Amino acid sequence: MFNSNKERQMEIEMVTIDELVPDDHLLRKIDRYIDFSFIPEKVRSYYSEDNGRPSLDPLVLFKMMFVGYFYGIRSERE
Repeated sequence: MFNSNKERQMEIEMVTIDELVPDDHLLRKIDRYIDFSFIPEKVRSYYSEDNGRPSLDPLVLFKMMFVGYFYGIRSERE
């Protein structure tokens, strides 16, 4: 009648980001049609390669700002 907790604890469900985001989503279209490969070269002079802590990837930071602009997110907290 009731499933035991041991049976439920042994179950695994695998989910990928591709399954969660539809094929026609705006962000997929942006990724498909806009080439962001120019950004690392443009900002290379602002990043130190051998001094201090490793930085976040400037491409990731730019994409975060880009997405924030599209969705009206004005701060990192949002």
